[in-house]
Amino acid sequence: MNKRVFISLFVVGNMLATGAHAHVTLEQPSANAGAYHKLTFKIGHGCEGSATTAVKVSIPDNVSGAKPMPKAGWAIDTSIQPLKVPYNSHGKTITQDVREVSWTGGPLPDAYYDEFAIQVKLPEKAGKVYFKVTQLCEKGRLDWVEIPADGQTAKGFKAPAPVLEVKEKAEAAHQH
Repeated sequence: MNKRVFISLFVVGNMLATGAHAHVTLEQPSANAGAYHKLTFKIGHGCEGSATTAVKVSIPDNVSGAKPMPKAGWAIDTSIQPLKVPYNSHGKTITQDVREVSWTGGPLPDAYYDEFAIQVKLPEKAGKVYFKVTQLCEKGRLDWVEIPADGQTAKGFKAPAPVLEVKEKAEAAHQH
């Protein structure tokens, strides 16, 4: 094997290995407390080479008003459930809200990535907000649901849930 072929195979092999460890992430990892925010979930690969056919995002209890963005070639479904704690929105008491958003269709081949977006209202309180994501493929599934315990980090997790750092409003006002 000549040197050029070996280097090409080494680079391709490393790219494939790196892609196998990619996680579902958020395009913007932080946002301001109490703000309306577009969450963009980046799906970087399929399931062991198999194309993605569905993406399901669970909406945490402290996030409200989820509205998914349509995608060509994908059908959207939302699961509306009663809330543990109702909230007020534009003068109305909201007692049920979207708790899961699903896109089905595609398929999204393993060799490509895509983005799935939802607009939400973020909690008034700063802190980390985790979004559990299930990725269904033609063969298999990936559940991005691991959430660190208090004081723990996600380092070493095989399937961490995407996380959004919600910042204090005052902190955001001082940024330029």
